[in-house]
Amino acid sequence: MTLTAEPQPATGPGRAGRREWTALGVLMLPLLLVSMDVSVLYFAIPSIAADLRPGATQQLWILDMYGFVLAGLLVTMGSLGDRVGRRKLLLFGAALFGAASVAAAYAHSSGALIGARALLGVAGACLMPSTLALIRTLFQDPAQRTKAVTLWTTVMASGISLGPVVSGALLEHFWWGSVFLINLPAMLLLLVLTPLLVSESKGASGGGRFDVLSAVLSLVALLPVIYGIKELAKGGWAAVPAVCVVVGLVVGLFFVRRQGRLDDPMVDLRLVRTPAYGGSLLVNLFAMAATVGFAVFLTQYLQSVLGQSPLEAALWSLVPTGGVMLAAPVSAVLAQRVDRAYVMSGGFLVSAAGFGWLVAVDRATPFWVILVGSAVYAAGLVSAMTLANELALGAAPPERAGAAAAVLESGSELGGALGMALLGSVGAAVYTAAMPSSAPAAARETLGGALGAPAGVLEAARSAFVSAMSGAALGAALLMLLAAVLSLVLLRRR
Repeated sequence: MTLTAEPQPATGPGRAGRREWTALGVLMLPLLLVSMDVSVLYFAIPSIAADLRPGATQQLWILDMYGFVLAGLLVTMGSLGDRVGRRKLLLFGAALFGAASVAAAYAHSSGALIGARALLGVAGACLMPSTLALIRTLFQDPAQRTKAVTLWTTVMASGISLGPVVSGALLEHFWWGSVFLINLPAMLLLLVLTPLLVSESKGASGGGRFDVLSAVLSLVALLPVIYGIKELAKGGWAAVPAVCVVVGLVVGLFFVRRQGRLDDPMVDLRLVRTPAYGGSLLVNLFAMAATVGFAVFLTQYLQSVLGQSPLEAALWSLVPTGGVMLAAPVSAVLAQRVDRAYVMSGGFLVSAAGFGWLVAVDRATPFWVILVGSAVYAAGLVSAMTLANELALGAAPPERAGAAAAVLESGSELGGALGMALLGSVGAAVYTAAMPSSAPAAARETLGGALGAPAGVLEAARSAFVSAMSGAALGAALLMLLAAVLSLVLLRRR
């Protein structure tokens, strides 16, 4: 079968009505919370450390476990949703997310919290591809689907930005477990409303055999690569993370070979090879690389250079989303009148201009200049990413919507890790070159290493960090220019 139940059109053949748009609003609830959970612990870690006394390694795993498990299981869960039913997987993910949130909130040891974060990652991997795949089946009309994916992308980006703000506000009044308990009302609402508003859908392979070996290979391929890249970005060259990347790539080759031999593969390689899907996947990866890679510098600039508190920095970091709210709908409208490849390329060029604006910053640059540049690059990026997601989703057949959505999101996770490594390396090189040789060794390595140094050394470190941020902005601008060219070459007339 192709779809077990089809949404009933309300306003014309193939067009979604009030029921489908209401269902979309419900689907945004898990997406917002799953994306928030990536960053919600940034402010809670000091309170957790004081209560649970985790070691340095345990503290890192408390932060990273959710993202690693989420990234590693996206492809598996997307393919599973195509087989067992996307609504069914969504409801299971919502129930598990709620239960894991309670377990995390009341964890009495570091190990218990790490385990709960892993379960949250499993639940998140059930929820994210299901929401995007259900959009594919709810909205058959391309114009309406573009608007729906625009909202999906905006909510996902907003959730990552809102995570630190929400956690900072909650920690002003409650204990650290409250950052997890806020998930419960939304998940309960999702469990109640989804069966009423969203019809079940599954792929043509709904009764087909799920290939467990492919699921294991995808997990063993993605996790070491993402872990290794992030560790190399944090600490520089080291043998263990480098070996992890190599092992993950080798396993990835076995995974790809197996998909090519299966009658019902987890990832359809023919779809990945099509310019509309594969090209969108590639430019989306570049977009996430620039977004995540530069965000690390901007966050540290707000706190360590300007001296803002974590909550102040989180609130100011929301300002660029204003540009996103304006630009994303405009790009969706333009894409109905102009070849979307030109609109996407224009979005990437706008983003490159925003990053180029930030290349010229120094210690004397007014704060508003930083905010304007950030709003410009964010507006262009999200506009282009929205159209890339919609084009890729439209290129995928409805019966493979879950797997297609999962591969897109896995590419985003990989792009974020690559951006941290690439732009982090550029920034580190510029920072080291800008620091005087007479500074202490720790201060020459990172700005954090200079925070306890004499005032002169600290001031030099801050100036060097601004230069490093300019270098990262230049790298991000070049990535955006490359993405603009690829959009025209690969996606024109698709």
